[in-house]
Amino acid sequence: MWRELINIWKSHNLLEQAWNESFEMLEIDRRMYLEAVRVLREADDAALNEDIRQLDKRVNKYERDVRRKVMTHCAVEGAHDLTSGMILISLVIDIERVGDYCKNILDLAQMHPKTLKVSHYDKALTLIENEVKERFNRTIEALKNQDVEAARSLMRTYKQEVGRECDKIVEDLVSGKCVDLSSADATTLALYARYLKRISAHLNNMATSVVNPFHRLGFKEKEPKN
Repeated sequence: MWRELINIWKSHNLLEQAWNESFEMLEIDRRMYLEAVRVLREADDAALNEDIRQLDKRVNKYERDVRRKVMTHCAVEGAHDLTSGMILISLVIDIERVGDYCKNILDLAQMHPKTLKVSHYDKALTLIENEVKERFNRTIEALKNQDVEAARSLMRTYKQEVGRECDKIVEDLVSGKCVDLSSADATTLALYARYLKRISAHLNNMATSVVNPFHRLGFKEKEPKN
């Protein structure tokens, strides 16, 4: 189904433009994520690259542009491309939300007085950060190549490789297991873990669009009946 929809989009100029812009949005998100993690976890001061904040505005602008192009195309061409247009709009909503969470991490970096170092969780955080980085790369490739098996792999492993690890950190903080952390570090760590989980969740939603029909976007693949 996905390959057929891509062919539909590429056969019509407006939808092809919207499709290409969605990838530009994803590339911007990836840049924002890498910079947000660097500033929060590696920088020795709170100085932010303000150009990165401007990228979020570009993502928002692209989202509006994609919506307008899809609506214009469907109004002119009729309802036969409606499903493909709705899938594309759903995709850019997830992309825009990823940009928002990257901006939230930048906000944390600006508010937190110094680099976030939490010795007990540094190793786990680094693994999660690297996993999310890799999921950006794999999601972009799965979408570009309409790779169903690659998308399925991302969907199968999302919870165990990111979601559960982030939840464990938050659970430890809420239950009071981390008594050696300052309130500033504990609060920042809890929020950071949630933002990482949400970024990964929206990337997972994008992967589902390669595998699932429109009404199951964001959900597990439906198992075939015996």
